[in-house]
This record gives sequence, structure tokens and C-alpha cells, in this order.
Amino acid sequence: QVQLVESGGGLVQAGGSLRLSCVASGRTFSSRAMGWFRQAPGKEREFVAAISRSGGTSYYADSVKGRFTISRDNAKNTMSLQMDSLKPEDTAVYYCAASPSLSAIYLHRIYRTAHDYDSWGQGTQVTVSS
Repeated sequence: QVQLVESGGGLVQAGGSLRLSCVASGRTFSSRAMGWFRQAPGKEREFVAAISRSGGTSYYADSVKGRFTISRDNAKNTMSLQMDSLKPEDTAVYYCAASPSLSAIYLHRIYRTAHDYDSWGQGTQVTVSS
């Protein structure tokens, strides 16, 4: 497993932007697929976006496609989520997640379900006011 720390959450008006960051500890970041999930009060945790270990493949939930952009910098052990055109329904605690280390043959593999990840951050609150 790897330790993950999110930052960048906050309160923003509808239509605004936020950029979330996730910093990973250790030397295995570049071998892991990464993802963002979110959980709103009273709802189950849901997939937001995922990126392959290479950064060359990404995937988004339909609800955020075209508004959110996931990226990673393997040299800095960081992953980001740029969130634009935010809506009140985006309000949630956002979590970053890391998969187990993957061999090079899985360079472009991404995961969309929580059970495929074995490391999680503590979460950062995003609140979008109307």
C-alpha cells in the first residue's frame, strides 16, 4: 500500500473551479493506476475519474465528463483533478485512490471500481453553493 494525502477542497459557487491534488508517499507511485472517487452525504461512494500508471489513458464518469480533467506527474508523485463548471451536485468528500503496483504490461490499465484500489486518502471536502 501507499500513503495518500489529498488537498485543494473548499467552498465554491456554482460555475466555479477547484483543483484537487493527491500526493503519494514512497517509490511505487509510477507503477500504480490512480483514481478519484467521491461520496455525498447519505450516498454511496462513486467513481469520478481514473488514470493509468503511464498517464496515457484516462476515463471519466458521465456526470463529470467534459468538466473534470485528471492528470498525474510521476516525477513528483502527484495526481490532480481539475474541476471546472462545478455544480451543486458535485458537493461531496473526494478521495484519491491507488491500485496495487502493476507490471509494465498494464501500462494503460485503468480501474473504475473501488475494490480494485488498495490505498485511499483521508478525503477532502468540496462544497458547491448554488
